[in-house]
Amino acid sequence: MKNEKIKILVVDDEPDILEILTVNLENEGYDIFTAKNGKKALKIADTVLPGIIILDLMMPILDGIETCQRLRLDKRFKDSVIIFLTARGEEYSHIAAYEAGADDYITKPVKPKVLVSKIKAILRRSSILKDKVEVLEFEDLMIYPEEYKIQILGKFKILPRKEFELLYLLASKPEKIFRRDQIMDLVWGDHVVVGDRTIDVHVRKLREKLVNRFIGTQKGVGYKFFK
Repeated sequence: MKNEKIKILVVDDEPDILEILTVNLENEGYDIFTAKNGKKALKIADTVLPGIIILDLMMPILDGIETCQRLRLDKRFKDSVIIFLTARGEEYSHIAAYEAGADDYITKPVKPKVLVSKIKAILRRSSILKDKVEVLEFEDLMIYPEEYKIQILGKFKILPRKEFELLYLLASKPEKIFRRDQIMDLVWGDHVVVGDRTIDVHVRKLREKLVNRFIGTQKGVGYKFFK
C-alpha cells in the first residue's frame, strides 16, 4: 500500500545519490525534496516541514551533525525522523549521530531497498511510541511521552529521541531487567547493529540528567529502572 505522501528531505552533496534515492523513494509513494548541503536543507525544511530527513554526514558548508542539531532545536521537527548516511563505519561516528538527535544511520554505498526498509521500520516504532500517551509518574520524576520531556526534581528537560525511548522503555516496567539485545531491538530496531558502547553512552547521559537515580545495572546482563 502506498504511503499517504509523507514528505522526505534527502540531503547529500553527491548528485548520483540524490537521483537514486529520489527515484526509489518516489516509487514507494513518498513526496521527495532534495538539497546538496545542510544550509540549503534547513531552508527547505523550514518551508516544507518534512516528516523524514535523510542527511549525509559529511557535507560542505554545513555538515550533517550540525544540521541535525539545529533541526532538533526546532520544536516543529521534534517528531521528524532523521536518518544519517555515512561512509564511516566507526562506532564513535554512530554515537555522534545519535547524540545529535538521529533516529538511525545507514552506511554507504546506499542500497535503496535497505533504506526503504529502515524507513518503514522506524515509522512503525514511532507509531507505537506515539500510541503510548500515558504519562509515567514516579517520586521526583515525571515522563511525558508526547513531548519527549521529563520533569526531574521540579525541573523540565527535553531529551533526545533515543535517550527518551530508552528511558520510557525501562520506566514502563520498573524493576524488570532489560537485556542488551532487547534494548537494541526495541529502541534501535533489530536491523541496526548497535554496539554495547552506544547503549552505555546513552545510559550514562540519562543518568546524568536523572541526577544518578532510577537506572540500575545488572552486570553482564543489562539495565533496569528502579523507583
